[in-house]
Order: sequence, then structure tokens, then C-alpha cells
Amino acid sequence: MLFDAAIWFAAIYGATWLRYDFTNPSVLTHATLAFAGAAAVTYLVIGSAIGPYSVGHKRGSFEETTNLGRTVLATASGLVILAFVANPLMVPRSVPVVAGPLALVAMFAARFFIRSWHSRVSVTEENQRRVVVFGAGDAGRLLLRSMMQDEGSGFYPVALLDDDRTKQRLHIDGVRVRGTRKDIAEVAKELDATALVVALPQADAELIRELTEVATAAGLDVLTLPRLRDIIGGQPTPHDLRDVNLEDLLGRRPITMDSTVVAEQIAGRSVLITGAGGSIGSELARQIARFSPEKLYLLDRDESGLHATQLSLTGQGLLQGDEVILADIRDLDAMRTVFRATLPDLVFHAAALKHLPLLESFPLEAFKTNVLGTLNVLTAAAEVGVGTVVNISTDKAADPCCVLGYSKRIAERLTASFSDSEPGSFVSVRFGNVLGSRGSVVHAFAAQIEEGGPITVTHPDVRRFFMLIPEACQLVLAAASIGTDGEVMVLEMGEQVKILEVANTLIRLSGRKDIDIIYTGLRPGEKLSEDLLSRHEDRRATTNPLITSVEVPTLRLAEVLSAELDNHKAAAVWMRQQSVPSAQQYAPSVKSGV
Repeated sequence: MLFDAAIWFAAIYGATWLRYDFTNPSVLTHATLAFAGAAAVTYLVIGSAIGPYSVGHKRGSFEETTNLGRTVLATASGLVILAFVANPLMVPRSVPVVAGPLALVAMFAARFFIRSWHSRVSVTEENQRRVVVFGAGDAGRLLLRSMMQDEGSGFYPVALLDDDRTKQRLHIDGVRVRGTRKDIAEVAKELDATALVVALPQADAELIRELTEVATAAGLDVLTLPRLRDIIGGQPTPHDLRDVNLEDLLGRRPITMDSTVVAEQIAGRSVLITGAGGSIGSELARQIARFSPEKLYLLDRDESGLHATQLSLTGQGLLQGDEVILADIRDLDAMRTVFRATLPDLVFHAAALKHLPLLESFPLEAFKTNVLGTLNVLTAAAEVGVGTVVNISTDKAADPCCVLGYSKRIAERLTASFSDSEPGSFVSVRFGNVLGSRGSVVHAFAAQIEEGGPITVTHPDVRRFFMLIPEACQLVLAAASIGTDGEVMVLEMGEQVKILEVANTLIRLSGRKDIDIIYTGLRPGEKLSEDLLSRHEDRRATTNPLITSVEVPTLRLAEVLSAELDNHKAAAVWMRQQSVPSAQQYAPSVKSGV
């Protein structure tokens, strides 16, 4: 208060000197002194009543400067009135008009200097971690300022980096933008930084992978922010920073889903999920439950899986009620009984056998579950008039070369066949590997690391598509709501990732440096990289930019029902004949009838 009063006192003298071209006649000395004292007292009274001294403020904050401006305006207005009442020869009327802005500028400058000084002091203490912040956007600015103002943040930002050329040489709280991602190693070495902070909450997996590779090569730890929707209040702070994890590197991408359309399809309706105890089926159940279906039926032959899914949905796993159904999709009579009892409006068929090496050894089992089981579900659904059936497929169904791919390709063709003959909507959804799904490579690598290694990788160049379980299920729901009857909806999977990179990432995240990687060679039926589309399939855009559709040839049900497959070899041969796409299969247009 006294400091601001002194500023007002000095501002009156400054305005008076300005009025008289920096000469103050001796006859005005006492009048100026009296008016300056009156100005200081007036400001203190108003400031204590409605200004910055009536409540506590952080120095230089927006709230303080707003109150300061209001108080200065009120004080200057009162002094203008006083100047008009007084003798103009004693107090020039322009003095309070000029003194107000002078005082306000001086008060602002003092506060911003104090705020800047305190900010720098708080992060120059010992035991602070020197970091380079990548991203000078809104999130980066908020994070950097939080680091500067929080004495317990543990971080000392020494530089900013950003790929936006318009932000080069920008200063934020004294920290300068010193380059782009290409300069990470050079800047870190020059400023003795030990970590790179990625302040891009919406960064995709490809960008985070690239930044992590560059930073790791430079000997830097990498920290990142979660998505803004996962940050309380949406205001990033140093306490939100965490180590980069596998999900950041492999499956992080923005998902667009029209919740209104999905809700219209699910809310108040009966939904049945096969394979509800599995990774995809259980996550589908959790996401579907948010849209308030009238009934949500969970079907699986795995009782432990059903128990886990019910526990995650309701908080109790008593396995009671008609919503939990223990049944095998291989049993047509059981499927007919279930569908007649539940009369679902919407079916998500996620039950399948999926482990490629096992199915290569036991192709007849793949035929019984993935082909006949799917046919049983489609048949039972058609008989009770289900409105929509969504068959969950895989990228291995595109130009298949393994039993898993053969069986899932046939399932897609069967689904398309029912769309021709039944009134309901029958669609398939095709996507690649789901990160963290039961039995995935991530679990295998984690177990090998836990045992001390080595990690087994089939080939150094093998690549796969990856996405997160929640992302996959969101897109499945979106695809179900916009799917065209009989077509396969293909989810956008981003870029394929080297399995070797997954292994190295898990080793790095484990903190162990004694884990070896050995190569075992590609297994029968494996490709170096996968395809989401067959070479004969034409991709068509949909209303969702992350989903495209393709048309698949139908398969006559009689060909499946008449197949006499009593051994594994016969099953493998028949499925390969029925599933390998050819130009002849695509010659006639299924929908146009040409």
C-alpha cells in the first residue's frame, strides 16, 4: 500500500513537470505537494475499500491487475473533480489525467518485475531437474509457468522446442524457444538437460515414438502429459507428468465418435455380446453400458471371463441373473435357445479362437469356432429377427495366408451372405492387434522380462498394426452405427510398428539393461507385415474419417454346411480354398447384381 501510495505521489510530480515542460515554478511547490499527498491518501482509501488491498492477491496475477486498474480509474476520477474545484493556477487540470496512466504503468511494472523475480528464484534452488520442454503451445506455456511458480515441482526448464517456425526465439517467462525436434540432442547437451518433457497432450503415437527415439539416443529421459481430458481441471502441472508408456508409443490417437448416433442405436435396446469374457468383448460391454441399454447380455463359454466382466460392470461377480449366459457358440441348439430367450436387438459377435500358431496346428478347431460358430450365431440371430449383427474380424482376413486369416475371412463372407437374404443389418469390423489384449505379445514380453529374459522375437523386421482396447471398441461402436449392410468396416490403424521396437520399449520401461533379444524366425502362416485390405478390395470413405468400408464376396451357406471336414488337413485345405481372394470372386457385384 505504501509503495503504491509513493508511486501516486511521484506520478503527480511527474505529470506536473510534464505540464510545465519539466520545470516546476517555485510558487507551485507547496500546492503540488499538497495535491500529491491528497492523491496518495485518496488512492489508499479507495484501494482499501474496493481495490487490491481489500482481499489477498498473488503479485502480478490477472485478478490483482484488474482490481488495480479499477482503483486507479476511481482515484483519477476523484482527483479530476478535485482539480476542477481547486484554483487552476494551483493545480493544473491535466495533471490527474496524466498522473493516472503514469501511476498504473509504474504499478504494473513493479508487480510484473516481482512476479518474474519470484518465478526465477523458485526454480533456481538446488536439486531441480534440468529439462527441455517440447511444445510451446497453450499446454506448454501453462506447464512451463507452473514449473516456474511451483517450488516443489522438481523441474528447472532450461529451453523450449517447437516445430512451428513462427514460435522460434519466442520467450516464455524467460525461457526461450531454441529450435525444433532436430535440435533436441544439441540443446540438451549445451544446457546440461537430463530429460525431455513432451508438452503435447494430443500428440499421436508416431510423434511420441520419434521424440522418444531422438531423446533416448541423446541420453535423455522422456516425460509426457496425459490427454487433457484425463487432467483434472484441464490445466497441466508438473505433477501430471509421467514416464512415456507403451500405450503412448503404440496406440495413442484421437478417436472421433458420434455419441448421439451410437446412443440412438443402443439406448433402451437389448444387446447381446458373444465372447464377453475376452478383452474386446469385456471392453465392449463396459462401453455399451454407458449408453443405457435396456438389457446387456454377456455370453461366453469361459466362466472366469464372465465373472471378471460382470465384476467390472457391476462391482459384484455373483454370476446371477439372466444377463450372464454360459454357452458355446459351436452349439447351434444352445444359440437358438439363447436368442429365443433374450430376443436381442443388437448383437456383437466377438467370440473366436485367435492364437495363430495353435490354429496352424489345429485348423479343424478354427473351423468349428470361427466358421461354424459364426454361422450358428448368424443363423440364430436371423431366426429371431435381430436388427443388427456386428461380426468382429481381423486384419489377417485381408489376403489371408494362415488358418486364423482363412477362418475369419470366411466369417466375413458368411456375414455378407446373411445381408443378402435377411432383413436385418449384417456387418463386419476389421482391425489389427489390440494392445494389451489377453494373450498379446505385450503380455508375453512382460513375462519374459520378469523371468530375466531373453525376449523372443520372430524377425527383426516384423511389423504389426496396434491400437488400444478402448480405442478399438469405440470405433467398433461407431462402425456399427454407420455400417452398410453386408460390408466390412475397416478401422484406421495408423502406421505399423516393429515388434522389435515394442520389445526394446518394454525393456527400457522396465529399467533393466541385462535383457537380451533373440530371433526365432517367422512361424508358419506369419507375414512380415499385415494388410488391412485385400489387393482386390476397393476402400470407400464413410462419414467417419477413421473408418472405411470394403465389399466382400458372399459365400453360399450350402457350401459350408455340406463340407465334410473330419480332420485338420481337410479343414485347412477347404478354408484356404474358400477364403483366398481372387479376381473371379470380385468380378460380379454382390450389391448391384450385375
